Amino acid sequence: MNCFLVTYDIPHDGRRLKVATLLEGYGQRVQFSVFEIWVTDAMQRELEQALKKLINGEDDSVRFYQLCAACQGRVMILGQGSPPQAPGVLII
Repeated sequence: MNCFLVTYDIPHDGRRLKVATLLEGYGQRVQFSVFEIWVTDAMQRELEQALKKLINGEDDSVRFYQLCAACQGRVMILGQGSPPQAPGVLII
C-alpha cells in the first residue's frame, strides 16, 4: 500500500463536498482540504478516475503527494494530530 497526502482547492461548495466525501472513503482528513490516504495501485487509479468525474479541470485542483516510508517517519506535527499510519486491516 502507498501513502499519499491529497490536497485540493475547489471553489464550488457542491463539488468540494463531493470530493471530500469521496476522499473520506479512502483515508483520514488531517486539514480542511488535506487527506492522508493509504491505497493500493488499483485503488489509486479508481480514486483518480472518480475525482476526474467530479472536478472541473478549469477551476479545481487536486494534488497527490506520495509519502515514502522514510518520509512518513519524519512527519512533524505541531498541535493536534498524529503521524500517518497504515491501516491495520484492509478488506478489498
